[in-house]
Amino acid sequence: MLSIIIPALNEEKYLPLLLESIKKQSFSDYEIIVADAGSKDNTLLIARKYGCTIVVGGLPGKARNEGALAARSNLFAFIDADVVLPDNFFEKSIAEFNERKLDIASFCIKTHPENKFINFIVEFFYNKPMMLLEKILPHAAMVIFVKSDLFKKLDGYDENITIAEDHDLARRANKVAIFGIIRSVEVFSSDRRARKDGWLKTGIKFLLCELHMIFIGPVKSDIFKYKFDHYNKEKPK
Repeated sequence: MLSIIIPALNEEKYLPLLLESIKKQSFSDYEIIVADAGSKDNTLLIARKYGCTIVVGGLPGKARNEGALAARSNLFAFIDADVVLPDNFFEKSIAEFNERKLDIASFCIKTHPENKFINFIVEFFYNKPMMLLEKILPHAAMVIFVKSDLFKKLDGYDENITIAEDHDLARRANKVAIFGIIRSVEVFSSDRRARKDGWLKTGIKFLLCELHMIFIGPVKSDIFKYKFDHYNKEKPK
């Protein structure tokens, strides 16, 4: 069994796309937990429609921790609410996860709506560096698989971190377990943050965040003004 944990806040436009992509999977041995941070739209109605368990969430780190507390399986899949999964995603990724004897893993991404130029940028500036640094400086975002016993050993996400708490989890895990990037399948992630804030501004922000993590440590201040609920007026294309 797999426990799928989704942090959410006002995700009525994107959550149905993710849940529908999960519903279409050939793999069906899962539970879905939506950790909601107080949505004012139809997020909870949508979650109930798809049979999700709902727990009280918060910022992403806290939401994932709360979801994990309610989870029943020995493998967690933390998935952002604006992700869409390709066909046979779980079947391929879990098989590779087990074959490589991984304890924690993340994925390369493509954007949706699909844009060849943007995907080239993402491939060159995120996917390829992430794979090159896989064993040296792990990166994990959008979708993360982690064994429940390892997650508990790490005391879950550090809820004091304001940005890149997922990279921090991967780097802490890499010290005591086996981290890897799944290569058999990619995930589709919305480019709404970059479209809203600007690609250059977003890229610089995450580069500075990376440098902060390397030379200073995890970001626990609001220096980067990172927002969780930032897209209420956005419409998926």
